[in-house]
Amino acid sequence: MIGFHGEYEATVDAKGRFLLPGGLRKQLPEGESRFILGRGFEKCLTLYPMKSWELIVSKISQLNDFDPKVRQFRRQFLGGATEIELDAAGRMLLPASLKEFAGLSKDIVLAAALDRFEIWDAAKYKQLFEDFSSEAFSSLAQEVMQEADKKQDK
Repeated sequence: MIGFHGEYEATVDAKGRFLLPGGLRKQLPEGESRFILGRGFEKCLTLYPMKSWELIVSKISQLNDFDPKVRQFRRQFLGGATEIELDAAGRMLLPASLKEFAGLSKDIVLAAALDRFEIWDAAKYKQLFEDFSSEAFSSLAQEVMQEADKKQDK
């Protein structure tokens, strides 16, 4: 599994392009220039290096097609997923429909999420942290990490 880290600011130009930040590029596997961009679970986009995407698609392809929840999940998750590539200048083009979904304006943040990056409107991303108290974060961490411990003990 790839373990990305960090938050990176970027600016979207009038054509919907942004320069992939150097700190993020350094974390990518050598020669990685193709990505899958899709809708996030929240109002953000997810940027998967091709290697990460292939692992997820492999898991999804094993799900039961006869289960309506699986079909709905696939529609939601795979719908809008678009292959994008770095251009010669190191920029990426955000498709208009995905840009609109996430409400991206000029200033964006690319935030690491282990095997992918989330792309947020900078103001919305900042608001996420302002709206979440340290007490709520502590409770969430306790709950989530207890679940992780239970799975590890199995």
